[in-house]
Amino acid sequence: MHFFRSPLTRAFTLLLFVLLFGTLGFYFIETDYSLFDALYLSVITLSTVGYGEVRELSTSGRSFAIFFILLGFMIVAIAFRFIVEHLALGWSVKSWKQKKNRGMINELNEHTIVCGFGRNGRQAVKRLKKHQQPFVVVETNEELIAENEKDLLFYKGSALSDEVLEAVGIKRAKNLICALPDDADNLFVVLSARQLNKDIVIVSRVSEERNQTKLALAGANHVIMPDKIGGDYMAALLTVPDLIHFLSALDWWQEETSPNVEELKLNAIPQKFQNKSLAEMELRKHTNCNVIGYRDAKGKQYINPDAHMVLESEGKLIILGTRDAIKKLNQMFQLD
Repeated sequence: MHFFRSPLTRAFTLLLFVLLFGTLGFYFIETDYSLFDALYLSVITLSTVGYGEVRELSTSGRSFAIFFILLGFMIVAIAFRFIVEHLALGWSVKSWKQKKNRGMINELNEHTIVCGFGRNGRQAVKRLKKHQQPFVVVETNEELIAENEKDLLFYKGSALSDEVLEAVGIKRAKNLICALPDDADNLFVVLSARQLNKDIVIVSRVSEERNQTKLALAGANHVIMPDKIGGDYMAALLTVPDLIHFLSALDWWQEETSPNVEELKLNAIPQKFQNKSLAEMELRKHTNCNVIGYRDAKGKQYINPDAHMVLESEGKLIILGTRDAIKKLNQMFQLD
Protein backbone atom coordinates (compact mmCIF):
# COMPACT_ATOMS: atom_id res chain seq x y z
CA MET A 1 0.00 0.00 0.00
CA HIS A 2 3.04 2.32 0.19
CA PHE A 3 2.77 2.61 -3.60
CA PHE A 4 -0.53 4.52 -3.39
CA ARG A 5 0.68 7.01 -0.78
CA SER A 6 2.17 9.21 -3.49
CA PRO A 7 -0.31 11.86 -4.76
CA LEU A 8 1.15 11.47 -8.25
CA THR A 9 0.54 7.71 -8.19
CA ARG A 10 -3.06 8.21 -7.07
CA ALA A 11 -3.61 10.76 -9.85
CA PHE A 12 -2.35 8.47 -12.62
CA THR A 13 -4.28 5.52 -11.15
CA LEU A 14 -7.54 7.51 -11.31
CA LEU A 15 -6.84 8.65 -14.88
CA LEU A 16 -6.03 5.11 -15.96
CA PHE A 17 -9.20 3.83 -14.31
CA VAL A 18 -11.50 6.34 -16.02
CA LEU A 19 -9.78 5.80 -19.38
CA LEU A 20 -10.17 2.02 -19.05
CA PHE A 21 -13.80 2.46 -17.97
CA GLY A 22 -14.59 4.63 -21.03
CA THR A 23 -12.76 2.35 -23.46
CA LEU A 24 -14.57 -0.80 -22.30
CA GLY A 25 -17.91 1.03 -22.15
CA PHE A 26 -17.75 2.30 -25.74
CA TYR A 27 -16.34 -1.02 -26.95
CA PHE A 28 -19.22 -3.13 -25.56
CA ILE A 29 -22.01 -0.63 -26.29
CA GLU A 30 -20.94 0.22 -29.84
CA THR A 31 -20.53 -3.19 -31.42
CA ASP A 32 -18.98 -1.83 -34.63
CA TYR A 33 -16.18 -0.08 -32.68
CA SER A 34 -12.79 -1.72 -32.41
CA LEU A 35 -10.91 -1.57 -29.11
CA PHE A 36 -8.65 1.14 -30.54
CA ASP A 37 -11.67 3.14 -31.72
CA ALA A 38 -13.14 2.96 -28.22
CA LEU A 39 -9.82 4.05 -26.71
CA TYR A 40 -9.53 6.94 -29.18
CA LEU A 41 -13.06 8.13 -28.41
CA SER A 42 -12.39 7.92 -24.67
CA VAL A 43 -9.21 10.00 -25.00
CA ILE A 44 -10.77 12.79 -27.10
CA THR A 45 -13.82 12.85 -24.80
CA LEU A 46 -11.67 13.18 -21.66
CA SER A 47 -9.33 15.74 -23.24
CA THR A 48 -12.27 17.73 -24.79
CA VAL A 49 -10.32 18.30 -28.02
CA GLY A 50 -13.46 17.80 -30.13
CA TYR A 51 -12.01 15.89 -33.10
CA GLY A 52 -15.37 14.19 -33.65
CA GLU A 53 -16.64 10.65 -33.36
CA VAL A 54 -15.12 7.78 -35.32
CA ARG A 55 -18.60 6.72 -36.33
CA GLU A 56 -21.97 8.04 -35.24
CA LEU A 57 -22.95 6.85 -31.79
CA SER A 58 -26.17 5.02 -31.04
CA THR A 59 -28.63 6.34 -28.45
CA SER A 60 -27.11 4.00 -25.85
CA GLY A 61 -23.65 5.18 -26.84
CA ARG A 62 -24.62 8.85 -26.46
CA SER A 63 -26.20 8.15 -23.07
CA PHE A 64 -23.00 6.44 -21.96
CA ALA A 65 -20.97 9.36 -23.38
CA ILE A 66 -22.95 11.84 -21.24
CA PHE A 67 -22.35 9.74 -18.12
CA PHE A 68 -18.69 9.26 -19.05
CA ILE A 69 -18.15 13.02 -19.56
CA LEU A 70 -19.64 13.84 -16.14
CA LEU A 71 -17.70 11.05 -14.42
CA GLY A 72 -14.54 11.90 -16.31
CA PHE A 73 -14.81 15.60 -15.39
CA MET A 74 -15.00 14.75 -11.66
CA ILE A 75 -12.17 12.21 -11.77
CA VAL A 76 -9.90 14.46 -13.85
CA ALA A 77 -10.54 17.27 -11.35
CA ILE A 78 -9.57 14.97 -8.46
CA ALA A 79 -6.50 13.73 -10.35
CA PHE A 80 -5.51 17.32 -11.11
CA ARG A 81 -5.77 18.09 -7.38
CA PHE A 82 -3.40 15.19 -6.60
CA ILE A 83 -0.92 16.40 -9.25
CA VAL A 84 -0.97 19.94 -7.82
CA GLU A 85 -0.53 18.48 -4.31
CA HIS A 86 2.49 16.52 -5.50
CA LEU A 87 4.05 19.56 -7.15
CA ALA A 88 3.25 22.01 -4.36
CA LEU A 89 3.82 19.88 -1.25
CA GLY A 90 6.28 17.40 -2.68
CA TRP A 91 8.59 18.95 -5.21
CA SER A 92 8.41 22.55 -4.00
CA VAL A 93 8.87 21.84 -0.28
CA LYS A 94 11.63 19.33 -0.88
CA SER A 95 13.33 21.69 -3.28
CA TRP A 96 13.07 24.53 -0.77
CA LYS A 97 14.47 22.35 2.03
CA GLN A 98 17.32 21.13 -0.14
CA LYS A 99 18.14 24.68 -1.19
CA LYS A 100 18.03 25.84 2.43
CA ASN A 101 20.28 22.95 3.52
CA ARG A 102 22.76 23.68 0.72
CA GLY A 103 22.93 27.28 1.87
CA MET A 104 23.59 26.21 5.48
CA ILE A 105 26.23 23.71 4.36
CA ASN A 106 27.97 26.34 2.22
CA GLU A 107 28.29 28.49 5.34
CA LEU A 108 30.01 25.71 7.30
CA ASN A 109 33.74 25.91 7.86
CA GLU A 110 36.06 23.79 10.01
CA HIS A 111 33.07 21.48 10.49
CA THR A 112 32.62 17.73 10.94
CA ILE A 113 31.07 15.47 8.32
CA VAL A 114 29.26 12.44 9.77
CA CYS A 115 28.75 9.66 7.22
CA GLY A 116 25.85 7.46 8.29
CA PHE A 117 23.18 8.01 10.92
CA GLY A 118 23.03 4.54 12.46
CA ARG A 119 23.72 3.78 16.12
CA ASN A 120 27.33 4.99 16.01
CA GLY A 121 26.51 8.00 13.87
CA ARG A 122 23.72 9.05 16.25
CA GLN A 123 26.04 8.82 19.25
CA ALA A 124 28.69 10.86 17.46
CA VAL A 125 26.12 13.51 16.57
CA LYS A 126 24.88 13.65 20.16
CA ARG A 127 28.42 14.35 21.37
CA LEU A 128 29.05 16.97 18.68
CA LYS A 129 25.83 18.76 19.65
CA LYS A 130 26.82 18.64 23.33
CA HIS A 131 30.09 20.39 22.51
CA GLN A 132 28.34 22.78 20.08
CA GLN A 133 30.48 21.68 17.14
CA PRO A 134 29.25 22.44 13.59
CA PHE A 135 28.46 19.31 11.58
CA VAL A 136 26.46 17.87 8.71
CA VAL A 137 25.15 14.31 8.41
CA VAL A 138 25.30 12.43 5.10
CA GLU A 139 22.52 9.84 4.95
CA THR A 140 20.57 7.96 2.25
CA ASN A 141 17.59 6.81 4.34
CA GLU A 142 14.72 9.25 3.72
CA GLU A 143 12.77 8.07 6.78
CA LEU A 144 15.69 8.76 9.12
CA ILE A 145 16.16 12.18 7.56
CA ALA A 146 12.46 13.04 7.85
CA GLU A 147 12.41 12.01 11.53
CA ASN A 148 15.44 14.11 12.51
CA GLU A 149 15.81 16.96 10.01
CA LYS A 150 14.09 19.48 12.31
CA ASP A 151 17.01 19.31 14.75
CA LEU A 152 19.93 18.28 12.54
CA LEU A 153 21.49 19.34 9.26
CA PHE A 154 21.31 16.52 6.71
CA TYR A 155 22.49 16.00 3.16
CA LYS A 156 20.67 13.21 1.33
CA GLY A 157 23.11 11.15 -0.68
CA SER A 158 25.73 8.43 -0.55
CA ALA A 159 29.03 9.23 1.13
CA LEU A 160 30.65 6.88 -1.40
CA SER A 161 30.24 9.60 -4.02
CA ASP A 162 32.97 12.24 -4.38
CA GLU A 163 30.31 14.69 -5.58
CA VAL A 164 28.38 14.26 -2.31
CA LEU A 165 31.53 14.73 -0.21
CA GLU A 166 32.33 17.90 -2.13
CA ALA A 167 28.73 19.10 -1.71
CA VAL A 168 29.04 18.87 2.10
CA GLY A 169 32.26 20.86 2.07
CA ILE A 170 34.92 18.16 2.40
CA LYS A 171 37.65 20.63 1.39
CA ARG A 172 36.62 23.05 4.16
CA ALA A 173 35.90 20.38 6.79
CA LYS A 174 38.07 19.79 9.83
CA ASN A 175 36.92 16.26 10.69
CA LEU A 176 35.14 13.33 9.11
CA ILE A 177 33.43 10.46 10.93
CA CYS A 178 32.83 7.26 8.93
CA ALA A 179 30.02 5.47 10.73
CA LEU A 180 28.76 3.27 7.88
CA PRO A 181 27.91 -0.35 8.79
CA ASP A 182 30.11 -1.91 6.09
CA ASP A 183 33.92 -1.89 6.39
CA ALA A 184 34.38 -1.78 2.62
CA ASP A 185 32.19 1.33 2.39
CA ASN A 186 34.12 3.01 5.20
CA LEU A 187 37.40 2.14 3.47
CA PHE A 188 36.18 3.69 0.21
CA VAL A 189 35.01 6.88 1.98
CA VAL A 190 38.33 7.18 3.86
CA LEU A 191 40.30 6.86 0.60
CA SER A 192 38.12 9.44 -1.16
CA ALA A 193 38.14 11.89 1.77
CA ARG A 194 41.92 11.68 2.14
CA GLN A 195 42.38 12.41 -1.57
CA LEU A 196 40.03 15.40 -1.41
CA ASN A 197 41.46 16.86 1.82
CA LYS A 198 44.99 15.95 2.91
CA ASP A 199 44.66 17.64 6.32
CA ILE A 200 41.25 16.40 7.46
CA VAL A 201 41.11 14.28 10.64
CA ILE A 202 39.30 11.03 9.86
CA VAL A 203 37.74 8.74 12.46
CA SER A 204 36.32 5.48 11.11
CA ARG A 205 34.45 2.63 12.68
CA VAL A 206 35.40 -0.93 11.79
CA SER A 207 33.54 -4.19 12.34
CA GLU A 208 36.26 -6.73 11.59
CA GLU A 209 39.57 -6.48 13.50
CA ARG A 210 41.51 -7.59 10.41
CA ASN A 211 40.36 -4.43 8.59
CA GLN A 212 41.81 -1.97 11.14
CA THR A 213 45.23 -1.81 9.45
CA LYS A 214 43.66 -1.34 6.01
CA LEU A 215 41.65 1.67 7.17
CA ALA A 216 44.72 3.18 8.83
CA LEU A 217 46.75 2.71 5.64
CA ALA A 218 43.91 4.24 3.62
CA GLY A 219 44.23 7.44 5.63
CA ALA A 220 42.13 7.12 8.78
CA ASN A 221 43.71 8.92 11.75
CA HIS A 222 41.71 6.87 14.24
CA VAL A 223 40.03 3.49 13.75
CA ILE A 224 37.39 2.51 16.30
CA MET A 225 35.94 -0.96 16.83
CA PRO A 226 32.68 -0.44 18.76
CA ASP A 227 32.21 -4.14 19.59
CA LYS A 228 35.69 -4.39 21.10
CA ILE A 229 35.20 -1.22 23.14
CA GLY A 230 31.83 -2.48 24.36
CA GLY A 231 33.29 -5.84 25.38
CA ASP A 232 36.22 -4.22 27.19
CA TYR A 233 33.82 -1.89 29.00
CA MET A 234 31.58 -4.76 30.19
CA ALA A 235 34.57 -6.74 31.45
CA ALA A 236 35.98 -3.65 33.19
CA LEU A 237 32.66 -3.13 34.99
CA LEU A 238 33.24 -6.52 36.62
CA THR A 239 36.96 -6.20 37.31
CA VAL A 240 37.37 -2.51 38.26
CA PRO A 241 33.80 -1.26 38.72
CA ASP A 242 34.57 1.76 40.92
CA LEU A 243 37.18 3.07 38.49
CA ILE A 244 34.79 2.68 35.55
CA HIS A 245 31.97 4.43 37.39
CA PHE A 246 34.30 7.28 38.25
CA LEU A 247 35.55 7.63 34.66
CA SER A 248 31.98 7.46 33.35
CA ALA A 249 30.99 10.27 35.70
CA LEU A 250 33.69 12.47 34.16
CA ASP A 251 31.88 12.38 30.85
CA TRP A 252 28.52 13.90 31.68
CA TRP A 253 27.49 17.25 33.11
CA GLN A 254 24.66 16.03 35.26
CA GLU A 255 24.92 18.46 38.17
CA GLU A 256 26.88 21.57 39.12
CA THR A 257 29.14 19.41 41.32
CA SER A 258 29.64 16.52 38.85
CA PRO A 259 33.26 16.08 37.65
CA ASN A 260 34.17 16.72 34.05
CA VAL A 261 37.28 16.45 31.88
CA GLU A 262 37.96 19.15 29.32
CA GLU A 263 40.67 19.82 26.73
CA LEU A 264 42.14 23.33 26.68
CA LYS A 265 44.07 24.60 23.65
CA LEU A 266 46.69 27.00 24.93
CA ASN A 267 46.76 29.04 21.71
CA ALA A 268 43.09 29.91 22.32
CA ILE A 269 43.69 31.65 25.65
CA PRO A 270 44.69 35.33 26.01
CA GLN A 271 48.30 36.20 25.12
CA LYS A 272 49.19 37.15 28.68
CA PHE A 273 48.66 33.54 29.84
CA GLN A 274 50.65 31.89 27.03
CA ASN A 275 54.15 30.40 27.44
CA LYS A 276 53.83 30.42 31.22
CA SER A 277 53.98 27.71 33.87
CA LEU A 278 51.01 26.35 35.82
CA ALA A 279 52.35 28.08 38.93
CA GLU A 280 52.31 31.42 37.13
CA MET A 281 48.83 30.85 35.72
CA GLU A 282 47.40 29.87 39.15
CA LEU A 283 44.56 27.80 37.67
CA ARG A 284 43.88 25.91 40.88
CA LYS A 285 43.68 29.11 42.92
CA HIS A 286 41.31 30.96 40.58
CA THR A 287 39.11 28.15 39.26
CA ASN A 288 39.50 25.03 41.47
CA CYS A 289 40.39 23.07 38.33
CA ASN A 290 43.14 20.45 38.34
CA VAL A 291 45.52 19.95 35.42
CA ILE A 292 45.93 16.19 35.01
CA GLY A 293 47.72 16.15 31.69
CA TYR A 294 49.71 18.21 29.19
CA ARG A 295 50.57 17.54 25.55
CA ASP A 296 53.26 19.66 23.94
CA ALA A 297 53.47 20.81 20.32
CA LYS A 298 55.40 17.65 19.33
CA GLY A 299 52.73 15.37 20.77
CA LYS A 300 54.62 14.28 23.87
CA GLN A 301 52.29 13.72 26.81
CA TYR A 302 52.90 14.53 30.47
CA ILE A 303 50.76 13.08 33.25
CA ASN A 304 50.34 15.46 36.21
CA PRO A 305 52.81 17.99 34.73
CA ASP A 306 55.23 19.86 36.97
CA ALA A 307 53.88 23.20 38.19
CA HIS A 308 57.03 25.02 37.02
CA MET A 309 57.11 23.57 33.50
CA VAL A 310 56.70 26.30 30.89
CA LEU A 311 53.72 25.43 28.69
CA GLU A 312 54.10 25.96 24.94
CA SER A 313 51.36 27.99 23.24
CA GLU A 314 50.77 25.17 20.72
CA GLY A 315 50.24 22.63 23.49
CA LYS A 316 47.07 21.39 25.17
CA LEU A 317 46.02 20.94 28.79
CA ILE A 318 43.72 18.22 30.13
CA ILE A 319 41.61 19.78 32.87
CA LEU A 320 39.60 18.03 35.59
CA GLY A 321 36.94 20.01 37.42
CA THR A 322 33.30 20.37 38.33
CA ARG A 323 30.89 22.04 35.97
CA ASP A 324 31.09 25.23 38.01
CA ALA A 325 34.91 25.11 37.99
CA ILE A 326 35.00 24.66 34.20
CA LYS A 327 32.73 27.70 33.85
CA LYS A 328 35.18 29.73 35.96
CA LEU A 329 38.02 28.49 33.77
CA ASN A 330 36.20 29.62 30.62
CA GLN A 331 35.53 33.00 32.19
CA MET A 332 39.15 33.39 33.27
CA PHE A 333 40.41 32.71 29.75
CA GLN A 334 37.48 34.49 28.03
CA LEU A 335 36.40 31.31 26.23
CA ASP A 336 32.62 31.71 26.63
